[in-house]
Amino acid sequence: MAQTYDLTKGKVTVQILKFFFPMFFTNMLQQVYTIADTAIVGKGLGDNALAAVGNMSSLTFLVIGFSMGMANGFSVLIAQSYGAKNYENLRKAVAASIKLSVIITILLTALSICGLRTILTVLQTSDIIMRDSLTYGYIIFGGLAATIAYNLCAFILRALGDSKTPFVAIIFSTILNIVLNCVCIFGLKMGVEGAAAATVVSQMLSAFICFLKLRRIDIIHLSKHDFQMDLSISIKLLGNGIPMAFMNSITAVGCMVVQYFVNGLGVAYTSAYSACSKYINLFMQPACTAGFTMSSFTSQNYGAQKYNRIKKGLHVCLAIALISYLLLGSVMFFFPRMLAGLMLNGEEPITLAAQFLPICGCMLFGVDFLFVFRSGVQGMGYPFIPMCSGIIEMIMRIGVIVLYVSEIGFRATAYAEVVAWFGALALNFVAFQILLHRKLKSERTVALRVQASQA
Repeated sequence: MAQTYDLTKGKVTVQILKFFFPMFFTNMLQQVYTIADTAIVGKGLGDNALAAVGNMSSLTFLVIGFSMGMANGFSVLIAQSYGAKNYENLRKAVAASIKLSVIITILLTALSICGLRTILTVLQTSDIIMRDSLTYGYIIFGGLAATIAYNLCAFILRALGDSKTPFVAIIFSTILNIVLNCVCIFGLKMGVEGAAAATVVSQMLSAFICFLKLRRIDIIHLSKHDFQMDLSISIKLLGNGIPMAFMNSITAVGCMVVQYFVNGLGVAYTSAYSACSKYINLFMQPACTAGFTMSSFTSQNYGAQKYNRIKKGLHVCLAIALISYLLLGSVMFFFPRMLAGLMLNGEEPITLAAQFLPICGCMLFGVDFLFVFRSGVQGMGYPFIPMCSGIIEMIMRIGVIVLYVSEIGFRATAYAEVVAWFGALALNFVAFQILLHRKLKSERTVALRVQASQA
């Protein structure tokens, strides 16, 4: 029998760190092989190929981010059921999540493949990189089932307190991805299609490993009864999943608008923005992981009605985010040209990237804290607040780029990121404090009534 991990018991700091580190290494490895993809493509195929792959990043985030948001939303209900020890409800939630994910996979695959060329044209994609962007996109979106399967399995495992299995899965898939990248690009001379194919095959492996672990967990052995239509469960899952999915998609739309303006400046700007985006995604990973940890920890303890543990968990996750900012924000601030040179070849894109990285590095704590507070709100079962923060993030990102790109050029992309982070942080910070305060007040009131009745 495979083990699950109850986050409602034991020392808060110990439980969080035991959950955090495997997931942190998982996320870092995912970013490492993303950066390895970028470096191999950039060094092996040139800056134009890198621009083509980078040009797809915002669109990929739009599609995959939507599916990740759905899976994350589903996992909240699963974790709350696990924390409440309601295993029948847990199995029904897992079964319904699987059915809904199949439908989502079919729809997203069809829509993304059919609309790819149109969207790339709207984004002002240069003719120089259009063919490679299309090739890369068709393969990635064609293999979307593997990505969605991995995300669903990984989020279910994390909802049950298991962050180690996704880590093991990513170790193997990262190794496979890098090997296949080198073979396809340097050995078989396949071009960007080699990088895309390597990513899809690696995702298949990681999904398979997580699936094998799920089959060994007794409390989620599913029967035909569990797959029977339960409208209330499906509505609850969609009620959590859709707002989180739209939050990611809304954020992606803002990024796509930025990509539109960057593409209009030229291929060198597209290459620089691609490299900078990769570094932002890499250096926010510790705080992002602290956010995922906060979500699972909050969900289980919210289900168990242990609200004071949520407050203690917040302090631990914020400490992780602060340490991450001090270390990684400093690297971005003090060594921008070195970082840019690891991915880029030309002097112009390196110089452009060196303008972007120090600005975001200095203010990185905004997005780091955002991950923690937003995930706490999600874990308590209030997904519409993070969705609204996503709208704020999109509006601010678009507003800054539209107003200032003509005046200050490429640096406007960095300021757009920073302003968007802090706008979203403000709403989630206030919402989390209010929601947790209400629960803690309710908990104290119940405790006082129990004491009074005993007296």
